[in-house]
Amino acid sequence: MQSGELAGALHAGGVRAGDCVAVSLPRSAEHVVALVAIRQLGAAYLPLDPEWPVARQTALVSRAGATALIAPADRGAAIAGAIPVVDPAARAAPIGAADHGADDLAYVIYTSGSTGEPKGVEVTNGNLAALVAWHIAAFGLQPGTRSAHLAGLAFDAAAWEIWPVLASGGTLVIPDDETLRYDAARLADWLVAERVEVAFAPTAIAEQLIAREWPDTTCLRVLLTGADRLKARPRPGLPFTLVNNYGPTECTVVATSGPVSSDGAGLPAIGTPLPDVQVHLLDAAQAPVAEGAEGEIWIGGAQVARGYRGDPRLTADRFVSHPQWGRLYRTGDLGRRDNEGQIHFLGRADAQIKVRGHRIEPGEIEAALVAIGTIAGAAVAVRDDDLIAWVVPRAGVQLTAHALRAQLADSLPAPMIPARFALIEALPLNHSGKLDRSALPDPMRTALPETHAARAPQSPTEQRFAAIIAEAIGRSDFGIDDDFFLLGGHSLLGTQVIVKAREAFGVDLTLLHLFEARTVARLAAVVEDMAMAHLASLSDADIARLMADPAG
Repeated sequence: MQSGELAGALHAGGVRAGDCVAVSLPRSAEHVVALVAIRQLGAAYLPLDPEWPVARQTALVSRAGATALIAPADRGAAIAGAIPVVDPAARAAPIGAADHGADDLAYVIYTSGSTGEPKGVEVTNGNLAALVAWHIAAFGLQPGTRSAHLAGLAFDAAAWEIWPVLASGGTLVIPDDETLRYDAARLADWLVAERVEVAFAPTAIAEQLIAREWPDTTCLRVLLTGADRLKARPRPGLPFTLVNNYGPTECTVVATSGPVSSDGAGLPAIGTPLPDVQVHLLDAAQAPVAEGAEGEIWIGGAQVARGYRGDPRLTADRFVSHPQWGRLYRTGDLGRRDNEGQIHFLGRADAQIKVRGHRIEPGEIEAALVAIGTIAGAAVAVRDDDLIAWVVPRAGVQLTAHALRAQLADSLPAPMIPARFALIEALPLNHSGKLDRSALPDPMRTALPETHAARAPQSPTEQRFAAIIAEAIGRSDFGIDDDFFLLGGHSLLGTQVIVKAREAFGVDLTLLHLFEARTVARLAAVVEDMAMAHLASLSDADIARLMADPAG
C-alpha cells in the first residue's frame, strides 16, 4: 500500500508517533496518501496550501514545530528550514499502523489570530472520531458512496471531506481543475458528470447551486454548506437536501447542522448541536440567557479541541472550565435558540470578521502592514463586504495600493489582502485609548492611488473590459496593467466578469483566462486574439454571408 510505504520513508527520516508533519501538496490522490501515511505513524499533520506565499508556509512550519515536510524537493527546500523534506513519491519498507489514543493529536490547523499572529488549533483523534461517526450516520455513507473533495486544502472542511469517506470505504472524487470550485455552473456540471452524492460548497457558491435547474441524471443527494451566513433558501423541487452547518475550527469543523427548507421565514438557522456536542447561549456572567434571547455561543462535548499549539495563555482564555458544564470553548459568536430548538447565528461579539467565508482577525493584517516599515499605524475593517485597510504613513513616504498589496502578498494569503486602502493622518481612538473602528472615515474620500502613474485604456476592447471590471469590483481607480485579484477581485466576481465579457465580445472566454491574464491589457489581447482566430477560421462563404447580413 502506497501510504504504508510512504510511512516507512517518513519513519526512516526520523518521524515518530506524536510528531507533527507538514504537508504542502496540491489537491490530488498523492495529497490524501500523504495524510494517511502520517496518521499511520501516529503523527499529526499540518496542512499547508501550496498557493500560499512561501514565507507564510515557512513561518507556520516553524511555529508548529514540525519535524518533517512532505513536498516536492524543489519547492520544499524553500519552506522547510532545517527540517527534512520528504518527497511524496518516497517509498520504504511499510510501517504498520500505530495505536491511536483518543487524546493524541490528529492534525493542527492555523487560523487567523487577534494578536497579529496565527493560532494553531490542535485537534485530537477523539475529536475527529466524533465528527467522522456523526457524518457517516447522518448522511448515509457506505462503501462506494461518492463524495467530493473541494474545500481549501488548509481549511478544516477538507478534513471533514476526507476522513469520513475513507473510514466508510467510500470514494473521494477529486477535480482535476481547481478553478471549477469557484464557478457554480461548471461545478454543477462536474458534480453531475462525476455522479457525486455528497458535496460541500462554501456559502457563496452553495447559494448559486440551489438556484439552478438540475438534470434528472443528478446523483447529488446532500449539499453541505457553511463558513458564512446563509442568505438564501433552496428553490422547491431540488434533487438534493441543502444542509447548513456551523462550527469553529476549535470544535472540529461542525458543531451544529440542519437541513434548510425552501418555505421557511427569515434567514436559515444553523441547525441543532451534533449528538456529542452541547451548545450553550450565555450572557456576560456565563449564565444561560432566556429562551429566544441573544447570547454568546459556548460549545462543549467530544469535539472541543485540545487548545492552541504552544500558547497555554490563549488556550486558558478561550477553552474555559465552566462550573456547571465543564470544559467549554468560547466562540465569540452570538446566537439565539428558537422554540423548535434551532440555533440562529447573529454575528460576532468581538472584532473578528468574515470575508467570503474566511475567518479573519484584523489584528493579523494590521500587524503585517505595520511590519512593512513605511506605515506607522493601520486599521482593518469590512465595509460593504470589502476588506478595507486604513493606513497612517510614516513621514515623507508616498504609498500606493498596488505596492502595499504586493508587499502583503509575501506574508498573507489572498483572502487577507485588503481590497482597498485609505490614507488617514491618525487612527481614531475611543475614551479608553482603544481603536474606534466605527469612527474610521469613508475609505473612498481618502483612497490611495493604485499606482503613481496608471496607464489608461486606449483601444475599444480595453475600454470595454475596463468598464466590465469596474462594474464588478465597484471602482474605477485602476490602470490597465493592474492585477484584477490585487484590486479586490476574487473568483466569484471573476465569474461575473467572464459572463459579461462573453456577452460583450462574443468569444468563449473562461475563468482560466482571467486567472492567467489578470490585467485589462492582457485580457483585451486575449479577446482580440480569439476574435482574429475566429475570423481566420471562416470560409469565403461564411464571410460573404456575414457581409450580406451583418446581424445574422
